[in-house]
Amino acid sequence: MTSPADPGLQAERTSLAWRRTALSVAVGSLIGLRVLPQQLGPTGYAVAGLGLVWSADLALTARRRYRDGRRLLRTGDGRDPRAVAAPTLARTAATAGVVAVSALVLVLVIALR
Repeated sequence: MTSPADPGLQAERTSLAWRRTALSVAVGSLIGLRVLPQQLGPTGYAVAGLGLVWSADLALTARRRYRDGRRLLRTGDGRDPRAVAAPTLARTAATAGVVAVSALVLVLVIALR
């Protein structure tokens, strides 16, 4: 495997992408905090709160991935980068699953009223 031309930029680009995602989720959650309670009542606060928690997790993940990516590129210890990314992807998928199930329950509760 060949190393990139500048090993620092790859990890930084990945970190910036994760940070942009976290910021987007946070902004969407804040907008939801303003709009959803009027539509859903107290449940709207819970949905917006879940989004804010998820954005905090994404921001921490960005920091962790940057640190791990830099260390991998600097040391070249031969570990497969996919093995490093697997726990992060699993946690993100689990968080998205919890949000999806919460949204489904919310829709069912509203539909049965």
